[in-house]
Amino acid sequence: MSRPVTWNDEERRRFIDDGVLIRRGLVHGDLVSRARDLVGGWLKEAYDPARLAAYTERSFAPELEEHPDVLALYQRSGLAELAGDLVRPATTAPVTRAQIQVRLPDGVQQPVKAMHVDGVSCPHLEPRDLRTFTFIVGVVLDGSATADAGALHYVPGGHHRMARYFATDWVLGQPAQTPNDIDAQDGIALTAEPGDVVVMHHLVPHRVDLNTSSTPRVMAYFRVSHAQHPDLALHALSDPWLEYPALAALARPKTV
Repeated sequence: MSRPVTWNDEERRRFIDDGVLIRRGLVHGDLVSRARDLVGGWLKEAYDPARLAAYTERSFAPELEEHPDVLALYQRSGLAELAGDLVRPATTAPVTRAQIQVRLPDGVQQPVKAMHVDGVSCPHLEPRDLRTFTFIVGVVLDGSATADAGALHYVPGGHHRMARYFATDWVLGQPAQTPNDIDAQDGIALTAEPGDVVVMHHLVPHRVDLNTSSTPRVMAYFRVSHAQHPDLALHALSDPWLEYPALAALARPKTV
């Protein structure tokens, strides 16, 4: 029996409250193994240690970002349908590229990302550039399901705090990405196994840490945008449900 490609009411409420949903074992079989093997081959044959900081800031295996076997993780697993369900009756823009992130094993001194939200005041962008989206989908391809294995750390409910910050204490072009009270948090580690999926609201602050396990932590991320996101992007920073019509009525009475 196939798994449902919609979110139930409890999951929708959890997304409103926490900004994060986890679907265990959603992607499996050849979908995971083919993508994992592609990244593993790239690490053996094409990885350039001198570019570690650039890979960490943007993407590992950039040659694979549009590979059909990587995009299949999103397009053929039910993730595309789950993504569309979050923004109904609006639609999502086509997802045509993945971001591959690897946390190298054995405590390699890889750059550590502090708490941040993607696409706002990024070091590799001009201060006034926004490269935001509606939510991100991450698929675990390899790695240990432990907090010290290069896991994603996120702040449950942090999207509410960030919306207030963007509404009252932030202007386009300033370098600070997050307020001090968010910066000080460690976040909750995503302890997940290959095939597990995390869906995270764009405004949820998150970070990554060193991987002290013996196995690389490999994630494929897909940035999903409301079809009208270019027009809504700036306002969506301070209105977390602007791009989620089906959730807005449930969410706004609880938003301070």
